[in-house]
Amino acid sequence: MFARIGRWSYRHRRAVLGMWIAAIVVVAVSAGTLGGAFRAEQTIPGGESVKGFDVIDEYFEGAGSGQSGTIVFRADAGVDDPTAQAAMEDMFDEVAQIDGVFLTSPYSRGGERQIAVDGPDAGKAAYAVVDLDRDLDQSDTAEIGSRIDELRPEVEGLQVEIGGQSLAEFEPPESELIGVAFAVVVLIFAFGSVLAMGLPIGVAVAGVGIGIGSITLLSHVMQMPDFATTLGAMIGLGVGIDYALFIVSRHRENVHAGTSIEESVVASIDTAGRAVIFAGLTVVVSLLGLLLMGLPFVSGLGIGAATTVAITMAASVTLLPAFLGFAGGRIETTRVRGLVAAGLGAVALLGVGLGVEPLMFAAPLAVLVLIAGFFVGPLKREVPRREPKPVRETFWYRWSRVVQHHPWISVLGATVVLLVLAIPVLSLRLGFSDEGNFSEDTTTRKAYDILADGFGPGFNGPFVITAELGSPADAEALPVLVDALRATAGVASVSPPTLNDADTPAAALIRLIPTTSPQDEATVDLVGELRDNVVPAAVAGTGLEVSVSGSVAASIDFTDYLAGRLVLFFGVVLSLSFVLLMAVFRSLLVPVKAVIMNMLSIGAAYGIVVAIFQWGWAQDVVGISGGGPIEPFIPMMMFAIVFGLSMDYEVFLLSRIKEEFDRTGDAVNSVADGLAATARVISAAAAIMVVVFGSFVFEDDRVVKLFGLGLAVAVFLDATLVRMLLVPATMELLGERNWWLPRWLDRLLPRIDVEGPHEAPSPVLEPVGVADATLRDETSMPHGNQTTSRARPIDVSPRP
Repeated sequence: MFARIGRWSYRHRRAVLGMWIAAIVVVAVSAGTLGGAFRAEQTIPGGESVKGFDVIDEYFEGAGSGQSGTIVFRADAGVDDPTAQAAMEDMFDEVAQIDGVFLTSPYSRGGERQIAVDGPDAGKAAYAVVDLDRDLDQSDTAEIGSRIDELRPEVEGLQVEIGGQSLAEFEPPESELIGVAFAVVVLIFAFGSVLAMGLPIGVAVAGVGIGIGSITLLSHVMQMPDFATTLGAMIGLGVGIDYALFIVSRHRENVHAGTSIEESVVASIDTAGRAVIFAGLTVVVSLLGLLLMGLPFVSGLGIGAATTVAITMAASVTLLPAFLGFAGGRIETTRVRGLVAAGLGAVALLGVGLGVEPLMFAAPLAVLVLIAGFFVGPLKREVPRREPKPVRETFWYRWSRVVQHHPWISVLGATVVLLVLAIPVLSLRLGFSDEGNFSEDTTTRKAYDILADGFGPGFNGPFVITAELGSPADAEALPVLVDALRATAGVASVSPPTLNDADTPAAALIRLIPTTSPQDEATVDLVGELRDNVVPAAVAGTGLEVSVSGSVAASIDFTDYLAGRLVLFFGVVLSLSFVLLMAVFRSLLVPVKAVIMNMLSIGAAYGIVVAIFQWGWAQDVVGISGGGPIEPFIPMMMFAIVFGLSMDYEVFLLSRIKEEFDRTGDAVNSVADGLAATARVISAAAAIMVVVFGSFVFEDDRVVKLFGLGLAVAVFLDATLVRMLLVPATMELLGERNWWLPRWLDRLLPRIDVEGPHEAPSPVLEPVGVADATLRDETSMPHGNQTTSRARPIDVSPRP
């Protein structure tokens, strides 16, 4: 099947390219026309916070239970200064005219509670509440936030900021261009060919483009947060370049061995392409495992990322063969003009990603170099290729033999390093960070700080206490509840109860302000104390049904729910991966080692994430402000992504080792030969993925930074300490036992061939070189029919 797909895509390359271009246009236009409907509701069915929101919806018309933000201002002359008041009231009037916005001004009747009365900002700081229609999605609320930001008055001595994550600005990421720029350089060094470099990037960009558009469209039918597109771009670029890199590398090996272009493409898809599909499906299955959580928010993230990976995977086995057909023999030819232009292009991409305008001038220079290259002699010259070393004279062969000569030192050393890096995981605290983690130069963070200074840290995360009355007489028990809440340690203030109906009350609403910030661990403890002890004791013997709700309580419920299902998720993914590896390599010990090693590398990555984002180590380096809890969906997302990607390297490395072992029966040299044959490609692929993921640290959003750094570290550790140290060392220690499998288990397991036929594709009758661009003009015929070679036959030796 894979051979047929590769051959059809190669021979019908114009049709394949046309279909992919049409798909990109259709998806882009559809996504641009419909826009996104991203939502990030972090509630769970049946939680106490949900019960509270239901009471608010039923008896108080949803007041305060939907999305909201604030307009925070501070006036040096006081908020009642005529100039400041006039400017702010004009702004409030304009904001109130925006569709979907309901504004409560501190200058309105009853709004005096929205003016600070204590501390140095007493009478100087105030805020207006901006309630948003519950039907608005994240892109709508962000747009409203931008419109409000444009209405800020400019009055001397008056500071106006826009608060709340709902109104925070969300900018599409540009830092992925940093990864693409780095990929250009790495691929040129890996391939020695500009054209070969461009093919993986083209495939990845096509897959990611359709993937992001698809995520935008899917947001209309399922819940997805706005950073789902960023996550999709991050993963899609990484796997897209990696998958195409593996296939192009196999294609060039075949061509260097004297195989015709068409047969080489077909064989590459039937071998490396087969492995790519297996690895990609593993990533997709790992991501879809998030559906086990049973929460729309998490399921949306998993489906969005899996969609991008699946599309990129399809591009690797259909669009890439078409590209290889168009490239023909020119894939091995690099001229000075192309090399210089590619370098300038990488500099320009780096400038866009970093926002450094002077670097962007490299783009027009690249165009000038390409044009001049057709007329200027030195620029037209071909770049000579380096002659490859024999496999057993390469650095990686010698490295493997050193590791194999000292296996226990290698195993113990690498394991100790990974365990030490994983130590911070023991103090992992799951939860949602608040606006206090935004960059200090954002208006969201400035609003947060003004509210914290003027009204106390807990003001940014108020609790909503709801009470359903069994009968109107139960209203008499409400003062007892309020007194109990006020007497609780950690409570700053409690509002009088608000009844839904003064004559025949059926429900009451109480607002509680804690003394600590929303992300503070003491705030989490306070919610537990109120629910477990304070509230039950205060309402005992009454008909009141009380729920502790609000955004903070909802986040805690969401975190507890996910934490309780982490073990199930990890167990399912690990078990499935274990069985798949057994079926692929017909071994019991290889999958055991793979699971243990992957857990070590992922645990070390978790540890570094905790040290930086929770403990606050090196916070200035990654651009965060203080430590905070780790979002509860991040560990499982990282696990799903990294475990799936690690299978890619696992299959690519071990399949070559197994191939050598089956051919020679030598359990020692097969490890070194397999490592030497794959280490260069694995290193290049890992380096690209590390930079693609790591580039997202330059984004403003804390969650995106956390994902980017965590994935980059995990891939780096997996490709270095695990693949290049632990794998050869443990393979040496176990020897032939690596490939042992009980006979009864061998009969039960399905046979999965991820490498396809091991025999080399048939070479052409007359060995022809591929260095000459005029060797074969296969792009002249619409279906790739080969023409008679017009160049004289030359000697061909294997090249990397």
